Amino acid sequence: MRKLGNLSFDTNFIYAEDGNGRKLKQSILWYPALLNASDEERNNYTVGFTGFHWRELDEDISFESFEYEDAIPSRIQEFFLKHKEINIAEFSKRIGLNATLLRNYINGFKKPSFAREQEIIDAIHKLGMEYCSFGAVGGYESVNTVKSQYLSEAEPTVYGTPTK
Repeated sequence: MRKLGNLSFDTNFIYAEDGNGRKLKQSILWYPALLNASDEERNNYTVGFTGFHWRELDEDISFESFEYEDAIPSRIQEFFLKHKEINIAEFSKRIGLNATLLRNYINGFKKPSFAREQEIIDAIHKLGMEYCSFGAVGGYESVNTVKSQYLSEAEPTVYGTPTK
């Protein structure tokens, strides 16, 4: 891989240019330290023989990684990279999938078939619907009630309104 330079960032990607002016990109989701870093921290890097290094953030990006086929995460990878609060082992049990296999899908070591990917996405949607339909527990009204109140009140409560 040839040496890259002119590193830049936006909300979703890290960009670098090769010697011919070709702009390459990859998702910043692969690099949580850079995702959460300030502009000053992001700009404090060195260029080595094989890539970029952020000493303060303890992060490295190889030049080669900008050429990887999976420089941009799949839908499943993106979801789990953005939602680290979801326990992979428990989610895997819920859908009857080996946790190591799901981690391999997320980390890009293996690629799910179209049918398996759809099965995982459907399970994510089902989980989301369950979160959305959460209601009437501990004196709080359902999401639908809160939604209608939100549309009609000047100062809505985000997570629910105590029942009267």
